[in-house]
Amino acid sequence: MRKWLLVFLLTGAAAGLSFTRKKAALFRVPDGWPAPTYNFANNRLTNEGILLGRALFYDPILSADSTISCASCHLQYTAFTHVDHNLSHGIYGRIGTRNSPAISNLAWSGLLMWDGAVNHLDVQPLAPIANRDEMDFSLDSSLIRLKRSALYPSLFRNAFGDTTITGERFLRSLSQFMLTIVSSNSKYDRVMRHERGIEFSQQEQNGLKLFRQHCETCHKEPLFTTSGFANNGLPVDTLLRDQGRMRITGKPSDPLHFKIPSLRNVEFSYPYMHDGRFERLQQVIDHYTSGIRHSDVLSQELREPIVLSANEKVDMIAFLLTLTDKAFLYDTSFSYPRFLFIRQTKE
Repeated sequence: MRKWLLVFLLTGAAAGLSFTRKKAALFRVPDGWPAPTYNFANNRLTNEGILLGRALFYDPILSADSTISCASCHLQYTAFTHVDHNLSHGIYGRIGTRNSPAISNLAWSGLLMWDGAVNHLDVQPLAPIANRDEMDFSLDSSLIRLKRSALYPSLFRNAFGDTTITGERFLRSLSQFMLTIVSSNSKYDRVMRHERGIEFSQQEQNGLKLFRQHCETCHKEPLFTTSGFANNGLPVDTLLRDQGRMRITGKPSDPLHFKIPSLRNVEFSYPYMHDGRFERLQQVIDHYTSGIRHSDVLSQELREPIVLSANEKVDMIAFLLTLTDKAFLYDTSFSYPRFLFIRQTKE
C-alpha cells in the first residue's frame, strides 16, 4: 500500500497557520499595460489562496500515478514551459501532441491553449488533468485525494474559511497562483520605463525597429502577443496532422491557426511553435523570411515577404533577448513551496 508522508519544513504549516508572500501587492498592472481581461471581482486574490494554488501547481498528486504535476511541463526557470523535448510528456512516459505553452501574464490571455479550446483560466487545469497523455485523472478523483491528505484540508481552511474541498475552490486557487505569474521586468521594460542607466545597445535598437516593422502586428507590445490566432505558414506535420483552431470551430477559414504566443522570455522558452519543431530563434526567423508556405488561409499579415539581411537577423535576435526577465525566472514566490516536502513510500 502506498502512503504519503508529509514533512513540514516550516512549523507554521504544521500548526495550520497561513503564509504570506513578501510582496506588498498581490497583483499590480504594470505601468502602461492594458487592463486585464480576467475578472478579479469573481476571484479575489488572497495570500492563502495563492499559497494553496502554488502547492497544487507543484503537486503530482493530481495525476493518476502521482508522478506528473503542472510544473512538470511548466518549469519556472524555462519561462514556465519545458525545453527537453518537443512535445509534452505525461504519466507512464506518454507523449502528447503539442509543445507545452509558456505561462505568464495570464490575466490578459483570453482564450487558452494552442487552439483556444478553453475560454477561462478558472477551468483550464481540467484539460491537462483529464488528458490521457498528460495526467489522465479526473477532478473528482483529485478532490478525493486532497481530502484524504494530511496537508490540504488545513490549506483550504486558511484560504476559504473551512476545510471543505470543492472543485470550484480547487480551480480558483490554481487561478490565483497562476495570475500572479507576471513577467514585466526585462531589459525592454526597464528601457520603456526610462530607468537611469538602462539603454538599448545600437544593435538592440536596430532590432526593435525591425521588430516593430515586421512583427508587432501579431506580437503587440507590451504583452508581445495579441492573444489571437494565426496561420503562420508552417507546413503540416505529417505525423501529428494538427489542424489547430479549426478542430474547435470547424470553420474552413481556421486550419492551422494556432494561438500567437507571447515572446516574453523567448530566450528560454524553446523549442518553438505548437509542435516544438524549432530549437533556435535563428530557425524561427528563417521560417518567416524564407520558409512560409503560402495558402488561401495564410494570415494576411504574412502574405507580403519579410526580407532581412544576415546582420538584420542578428539585430532582431539581439532585441528579442532583451525580453528576458531574470527577476521573473528566479522569483522564489513562484517556485516550489519549500514548506512542503513530499515523498512516497511503500508498505
